[in-house]
Amino acid sequence: MKLSPFLLIALVTPLLATRTAGGVFTNLFAQGTLPQGPGLAAEFKADFSISNHYAVIFADGFESGEMGARWDEQSAAKAKALSFAPAMDEICGRRCLRVEARLGENQGGGLTKWFQPAERVFVRFYVRFDPGCDYVHHFVTLRANKGLHGGDKWSGFGGAGERPVGDERFSTALEPWGNWARSPAPGKWNFYSYWHEIEVSPDGKYWGNSFLPEPQAVIKKDVWICAEFMLKNNTPGQADGEQAFWIDGRLLGLWRGINWRKTESLNANALTLESYVTDRWTKNATNVVYFDNVVIAREYIGPAGRR
Repeated sequence: MKLSPFLLIALVTPLLATRTAGGVFTNLFAQGTLPQGPGLAAEFKADFSISNHYAVIFADGFESGEMGARWDEQSAAKAKALSFAPAMDEICGRRCLRVEARLGENQGGGLTKWFQPAERVFVRFYVRFDPGCDYVHHFVTLRANKGLHGGDKWSGFGGAGERPVGDERFSTALEPWGNWARSPAPGKWNFYSYWHEIEVSPDGKYWGNSFLPEPQAVIKKDVWICAEFMLKNNTPGQADGEQAFWIDGRLLGLWRGINWRKTESLNANALTLESYVTDRWTKNATNVVYFDNVVIAREYIGPAGRR
């Protein structure tokens, strides 16, 4: 059965400190082995023509075309949550994607793009949280599916509370997390990851594990933020996978030694760009998030050029 990428994944997602057999995953951002600051996007003012770069797999600045024209899937039931809005920023151009999540009505929505995989996948997007935006439950997610056709393209969707077996799915989401309301909304940047070696939750289920760098400032509202993350596929059966993320070109998190998959046919090959809320943590009736300048590439992207 074909599943929607925007189905309700779970109402409760207790995030855990991720561990390997040897202990807690260590944030290695201070090692300085990954680029920071300007990347390939520096050559392209406001990302204009960035899709022409040899390393770019997909790009959408939402400057023209109908809703979702460059994407492969959007939930018809939640299409009313999506609209275009003025970007009001030199870097983000004329217009951007607006996601309006309304409690008890649509809970948000988004868009999904499947793409040809690479050993390392970089995803960069610009985001602005409306001043009235509360906590967000699900956000921008990179998924690994068995393939790009038929039922194989859906193997990385769903499965909330279940541990992946290693040959059908893994995923990681860069998202704001309030840490059970310890941080003001929308929270701090965090990876929320599913793979076959995740730690079990106290309730005996597998809700995904958290990679939260500290110390870290609370995410600002009403400003455009350049967010980027990277996932490196592991050699099947070996713990040599990685993930990292940057905010405004500054590396905040790098984690190595992740055994994402057991088979070479399983690759990160789908991106879901969404803002999704539930009433467990979100109390505001209306929660608006803006997205723009989305790029998927095989190399570090960095902030959009200003030349």
